[in-house]
Amino acid sequence: MNIVMSVKKSGYVVVTFKFRKEGNKWTAFCEELGTSTFGRSIPEAHKKLKEAVMLHLKTLEEVGESERFFKEHNISFHSHKPKKSEITISGPWDTDTYVRAHIYPIHKELRSS
Repeated sequence: MNIVMSVKKSGYVVVTFKFRKEGNKWTAFCEELGTSTFGRSIPEAHKKLKEAVMLHLKTLEEVGESERFFKEHNISFHSHKPKKSEITISGPWDTDTYVRAHIYPIHKELRSS
């Protein structure tokens, strides 16, 4: 008989936000998750993208897909919160794109049998 045990593991992921002016709107895109939105200004687009990314990550946690999704999309899971000086953003991006890294707390459910 197999007994399935689940344990919550806490940590962090780092994702990249990209902002670009398109007409009279700013588009906002999370490189690693593929989540996107827009706003009339960078702060508005940033706020909307943060909310969308948090919802995306929470949904992955709730359905138990975080580990698989992170592995498929090469998203590193950090057991301790990375310092900003430890985060590197690789490009290349054009001069019209504003890029910023974000650190999100994650609670992964690990299952073993």
